[in-house]
Amino acid sequence: MAKKNVSTDDLIATILKAIDEIKGVDVQLLDLREIENTVCDYFIICSGTSSTHVNAISGIIQKQVGKILKEKPWHVEGEGIADWILLDYVNVVVHVFQKQIRTYYDIESLWGDAKITLIASTN
Repeated sequence: MAKKNVSTDDLIATILKAIDEIKGVDVQLLDLREIENTVCDYFIICSGTSSTHVNAISGIIQKQVGKILKEKPWHVEGEGIADWILLDYVNVVVHVFQKQIRTYYDIESLWGDAKITLIASTN
């Protein structure tokens, strides 16, 4: 679970850097703070090109957040099938999808009131 001494900004930056390092696709940051009754402050959504890639993205996020910020996710779901892995860091929830599953669930539209920021890859 995310500790109080780790800033949300540091957590987001570490997650985004990890996703970029392993070439996550179509990365978006959804700011949910202005929406009432949300479960967290931010969603980070990205896609992988295969179940192996989705697992690798999830793995590097957990490794980098653990190494740099000394944090573990409060909850993780979906690692077995790896078509949609959810990493819950309490204030920040990361969704790593295979493209077709992301298209099917279309979380960005479900949270259409959120401020959505497209994150450009540096690779």
